[in-house]
Amino acid sequence: MGMNYFTSPIILILDTVFSLYIGAVMLRFLLQWVRADFRNPISKFLITITHPLLKILRRAIPAIGNIDTASLVLMLALQVLATGGIEFLQGGLISVGGLILVSVAQLISLLLNIMFYAIFARALLSWFQQGTYNDFSMLLYSLTEPTLRICRSMLPNLGGLDLSVIVAILGIQVAQMIILPPIYQLASLIS
Repeated sequence: MGMNYFTSPIILILDTVFSLYIGAVMLRFLLQWVRADFRNPISKFLITITHPLLKILRRAIPAIGNIDTASLVLMLALQVLATGGIEFLQGGLISVGGLILVSVAQLISLLLNIMFYAIFARALLSWFQQGTYNDFSMLLYSLTEPTLRICRSMLPNLGGLDLSVIVAILGIQVAQMIILPPIYQLASLIS
């Protein structure tokens, strides 16, 4: 009952805190990538909670073009810490290379999940909030429009029927099935 009794709650708290913060950094990175409105209250919140660590990293890690490399490094470092910490608490050992590969796969999975749920939420909002705009829907539009625009360009003109959401959601699910398993398999071979 000793260590195992407390391990699960500690893992839950550790995973939740790290996942929420990594998600916030990922959202900030994505919104910056698509040039979303940073005067939006949701954007301001993301900036406020992620700025302290990014401010330190940006002194040493410059941006490369439009890519905020400090955000990428921060996400990877936090994911490595979270994954390594959870693995340690569970009593497992994983090599550094395997840990980095698993962390990269988890970040790719997070990115695809964010895009999946953002596109799904935008589709739902389009049914209920036609003609109204709020801070959340504006950010969803900014975040999802580049992906949906690409999907629309691949589809024939269907007379006003927009199937880009279905194509995007299917594309994200296929990407998860194709990209993630080889990375996890490679990580297990290295460990």
